[in-house]
Amino acid sequence: MKTYMITGGAGFIGSNYILYMMKKYKENIKIVNVDSLTYAGNLENLKEVEGFDNYEFLKVDICDKEAVLHIFEKYEIDRVIHFAAESHVDRSIRNPEVFVNTNVLGTLNLLNAAKLSWETEDGYLPDKKYVQVSTDEVYGSLEGEEGYFYETTPLDPHSPYSASKASADLLVKSYVDTFSFPANITRCSNNYGPFQFPEKLIPLMINNALAGKNLPVYGTGRNVRDWLYVEDHAKAIDLVAERGKIGEVYNIGGHNEKRNIEIVTIIIETLQEILPEWDDRRKHISPELITYVEDRKGHDFRYAIAPDKIKAELDWEPETPFEKGIRLTVEWYLENEDWMSRVTKGEYQKYYEEMYKI
Repeated sequence: MKTYMITGGAGFIGSNYILYMMKKYKENIKIVNVDSLTYAGNLENLKEVEGFDNYEFLKVDICDKEAVLHIFEKYEIDRVIHFAAESHVDRSIRNPEVFVNTNVLGTLNLLNAAKLSWETEDGYLPDKKYVQVSTDEVYGSLEGEEGYFYETTPLDPHSPYSASKASADLLVKSYVDTFSFPANITRCSNNYGPFQFPEKLIPLMINNALAGKNLPVYGTGRNVRDWLYVEDHAKAIDLVAERGKIGEVYNIGGHNEKRNIEIVTIIIETLQEILPEWDDRRKHISPELITYVEDRKGHDFRYAIAPDKIKAELDWEPETPFEKGIRLTVEWYLENEDWMSRVTKGEYQKYYEEMYKI
């Protein structure tokens, strides 16, 4: 049985990854979920597995060097899947220091602990792997309508968030190059799906539209993002962890480029289509809610990832067309409005305080 240390497993992508892995491998793996439970961590996302014998949650901050070392001493860790990160660009502009501490120093602590635990006189214990889950934002911005980010694209981050992630990626690369450390780096496009914190574009727009609030769109709304359904991302990470060539970077893209204003319009249309005739909220959900606001500082124009390498080497490609994924996502939020309400009111934090006495 392999033991997976999942950092940031109570967050959006991390919790979806855990749910996917537990469904796929069932009792054949053990998952140790390591999360400091900042505002973006929500253990309610993992109610489905919290009672399983092969799942364990540890409230640990990856910036705590001694606590991280203790995890490797206590468990025989085979895989580190490193999701934990401060990830909201606007927050990074307001407070860059938090992003550097978590995303850079936290990553360094994990690398050192894994290296110490796995290293032998002859190299490393067999079948160990560290996967650094990164972002396409480290590549900067594509200013035109053509072209894609490849694994060989030079790093050119434009925000404190993306700069901190690029720094973490380079630390991982340095450990591979200097110490032959068994690691991979993945860089994904924008994820969407269940359990996403409502500061992000898609859940924010769904929540605001249902409440009849303005739908704030930066600048002209013409900025382009590539969208990846979160379960497709989970499948890709699993493949990289098991079959990725040591030291390689793999881009994970969704082949779903959309302008931000297109996303907002699609959400409005999907809600109008899904909501029943008797639901009074249908009356106020319209394009009139769209409000253009001052553009974000250093706002990258376009991200577009070419996932050619992961397709060629690991036979992965996105399975969920955007039209299907966005409908599944809107339906999930409509079916889980209580979850959204608890998150927006901060009540979700009481859940883990009571459950874990923390």
